[in-house]
Amino acid sequence: MNADHYLKCLVRSILAGLSIGIGGCVFLGMLGISGGEYKWVGAILFTIGLFCVFTFGFDLYTGKVGYLVDNKPSYLLDLVVIIIGNFIGCACAGYMMPDSAFAVDVHAVMVDTKLTDPDYLRVFFKGIFCGVMMFVAADFYKTKKNYLGAFICVPVFILAGFEHSIADMFYFCCAGEFTVDALIFIIVVLLGNAVGGVLIPLCRKYMYEEAPKAQ
Repeated sequence: MNADHYLKCLVRSILAGLSIGIGGCVFLGMLGISGGEYKWVGAILFTIGLFCVFTFGFDLYTGKVGYLVDNKPSYLLDLVVIIIGNFIGCACAGYMMPDSAFAVDVHAVMVDTKLTDPDYLRVFFKGIFCGVMMFVAADFYKTKKNYLGAFICVPVFILAGFEHSIADMFYFCCAGEFTVDALIFIIVVLLGNAVGGVLIPLCRKYMYEEAPKAQ
């Protein structure tokens, strides 16, 4: 096991979590300022998180899980490290920008709506759709070196109400919601994001003789 590889992966993952946390901050800020009227503006500005991830090569779970089918089984350990690092980054962002930092009640708007008698099957499906969107954004940048996919897919998954596991980590940390229910919710979304992330790569392998090689 290459300890240096996983340490660097952890650092990149923490920075990715911080980046998503920053995106979450601007989204919550817009909700507070406009009372939800300009939610679409916050959804677009949330893209700063993915912009940073792509620009600096950070490791974000929802951008990496889709390439599971193109890598060796050891890639699973990379994903575990990435999830841990993403959570650390989100937790840091949530601690530095707690619920009281925003004009909107994060707990009421982002947490209670998710954890009050959740329909986990629906949550899972929302995670799948978000996973598809995130793979499209990541793969478009990987192959085209263009941010257009991010600026389309991120607002789409936010405004459609899809579930992004790492963004949810930030919202829960921001609201101080460290509960078993929150953990279960995150796990369900993580699984949904994984299914959605590998959907296109698996179909692509079936439809075409040659698929883009994994990095």
